[in-house]
Amino acid sequence: MPSGSTSARLEEPLERGLHEDGRRLTPQRRRILDLFERIGSGRHLSAEDVHQQLLEADARVSLATIYRTLRLLVEMGFLQELELTDAGRRFELRCDDHHDHHHLVCVRCGRTEEFESTPVIEAGQEAARLFGFDLIESSLNVRGICPDCRS
Repeated sequence: MPSGSTSARLEEPLERGLHEDGRRLTPQRRRILDLFERIGSGRHLSAEDVHQQLLEADARVSLATIYRTLRLLVEMGFLQELELTDAGRRFELRCDDHHDHHHLVCVRCGRTEEFESTPVIEAGQEAARLFGFDLIESSLNVRGICPDCRS
């Protein structure tokens, strides 16, 4: 996909959703969504990471605008927000075929790796059944120290 252009896959529903709320698809919102589209699902960025990557691409977007836009994109269902304790809040592209996954997080540098685990999903399903919940998703955050920080 060419740099600076969001794919129609997400741009059209985003523009439609914003219009319904009386908002518009600003160049800043387009750049932020485009960044997540370019890096793909499974990559986790903080607001500061987004800001740095946009600055490196000569896209001037204030950190305050990035925070507001990330919150909006989460509310609209385009991004998923992960609260990873020591690593802070991270954001990733929401993907229908990638919703029940888990995260291994380095408590020193914030490196985040994804993994899938059927037993974790089954444990979530069983707990939901026992307490009468309707399960929406299963997610587990495991904290540790990555090989780079350990050495």
